Amino acid sequence: MTYSEALAYIHSTDWRGSRPGLSRIRELCRRLGNPQSGMRFVHVAGTNGKGSFCRMLSGILAAAGYRVGLFTSPYVLRFNERMMINNREIPDADLARETEEVRPFADSMEELPSEFELISAVAFRYFKHQNCDLVVLECGMGGRLDSTNIIENPLLSVITGIDFDHTAYLGNTIEAIATEKGGIIKTGRPCLWGGENEAAQNTLAEIAKSNHAPFFTVDRTSLAVKAMTLDGTVFDFAGLQNLRLSLLGSYQPRNAAAVLSAVSILQNEGLSIPESAIRRGLEEAVWHARFERLRKVDPVILYDGGHNPQGVRAAVEAIETYFPGQKVNLLSGVMADKDCKTIVEALFPVAAKVFAVTPKNPRALGADEYAALFASNGVLATAFAEVPDALGAAVEDCRKNSRPLICLGSLYLYSELRAAAEAFSLLS
Repeated sequence: MTYSEALAYIHSTDWRGSRPGLSRIRELCRRLGNPQSGMRFVHVAGTNGKGSFCRMLSGILAAAGYRVGLFTSPYVLRFNERMMINNREIPDADLARETEEVRPFADSMEELPSEFELISAVAFRYFKHQNCDLVVLECGMGGRLDSTNIIENPLLSVITGIDFDHTAYLGNTIEAIATEKGGIIKTGRPCLWGGENEAAQNTLAEIAKSNHAPFFTVDRTSLAVKAMTLDGTVFDFAGLQNLRLSLLGSYQPRNAAAVLSAVSILQNEGLSIPESAIRRGLEEAVWHARFERLRKVDPVILYDGGHNPQGVRAAVEAIETYFPGQKVNLLSGVMADKDCKTIVEALFPVAAKVFAVTPKNPRALGADEYAALFASNGVLATAFAEVPDALGAAVEDCRKNSRPLICLGSLYLYSELRAAAEAFSLLS
């Protein structure tokens, strides 16, 4: 099986859709010899912040000398981003080999696995075969019935935050969503809550109590941001002074505080993580499409993958932090199954003009309909059929009016936007 054939096979399972439940992944992994058994995991769920948390933590652990697997979703530029070891993507040949070996077991099942279940099994095998010391494992959706939740006895379970998303699967109350996310809390194993919603915290604390699991929260009173610019952030937390964080976004120091809280718990679990590794991991962290600066000047261009109300509110907070008192141009596209009305209501106060596009995804909201939502809120919005056309018009207007350009709304838009920016020689 070639790399291209492996990807074609993996994506051919997409028609099966998202079918929550653990029976198929358990059956598949049993047939594969349970590759997940015997590995040490940090299991991470949450509505937003999972990816940034996982990238920072895996970087710190790698800097501490561990061989660290990282499983995240979705990918932004290449599928291989979903499985990394010490921040290096799985090589094409390894992905092809692992997929080829999993395929006959998957295809022989009476109830065939979903795409995410197949990918999870491939990742478990890859990390086992590569002798990872630890795996930072991000849930796909939810937690309780997520295919990653077949692992047992994680070093630590983390819920980064709770907000409304995937309500058709997870429930339409914060408590219901927290119950699903809290399904990753295991008996007797520590759990960290990184969010701020009191109702979610109370729900998770009860789940932890019923599982006799030590429950930790983040002491945000010890977080002090000292400097925040488009070149990075300097902050103090829990006795550590002048930590430097490369990831942009006013929400990232809060994510970093959760990471450092997790590090403290892992140190108590016996891991050796020196301060030098903490500093290096934070300073070297890179995470595409999370308030990522694509261009420094004329105009400043940033991309953020905020795609639900909580994520978009965080992006707006970052916009107001980096560009105080200034409105920005937005290039944006979203999925139709998101709370688009709330997203627009969050964005319009900071928007001077909107350049609306349709991401290349069957779930995407049409650019015309999206632009109309902004127009109904009094914002000048124009729909574009093609991303390069929208980018060209947005950049021209930014230069004319000395405004930054913020691109956001969907991770599915990122690769197309980045390719257009590269074609226009806008990446700098």
